[in-house]
Amino acid sequence: MLIREANAADWPAIWPFFRSVVRAGETYTYPADIDEPAARDLWMLRPPGRTVVAVDDTGAVLGSAKMNPNQMGNGAHIASASFMVDPQYRRHGTGRALGEHALAWARAEGYRGMQFNAVVAANTGAVALWQSLGFQLMTTIPEGFHHPTQGYVGLHIMYQRF
Repeated sequence: MLIREANAADWPAIWPFFRSVVRAGETYTYPADIDEPAARDLWMLRPPGRTVVAVDDTGAVLGSAKMNPNQMGNGAHIASASFMVDPQYRRHGTGRALGEHALAWARAEGYRGMQFNAVVAANTGAVALWQSLGFQLMTTIPEGFHHPTQGYVGLHIMYQRF
């Protein structure tokens, strides 16, 4: 697997799984009916943000991540990131590889830590992955996310200090 900077030519491979994951409504706070231009603007970041893709040896896009300052101004020393893996490539290490890449990028860029603002508590695989990579669960917003099948569930804020 290779992780590289995403470019405009990658978007047509990202959009189908982005749309599928967001429409499922289980893991992201994005509007389920987000249209393609809005999704592209949200995901394909400009500096100081960054978007990458994980590709296999055939060039197929397995997943993507975006990394950016968590806040502006005096909060810009903490990074944040979002990750999305094509459902057909889940459970093959793509999420872990993207997470490790994002952490290495943030450290190299001089950030003092990384914060995830909205990890859905019902997304137990993601919670376990981030904890295995050194993130701590800082707090949970009770009923902060309306899951389509589980109802109102917690929304975690997770953090790793560098």
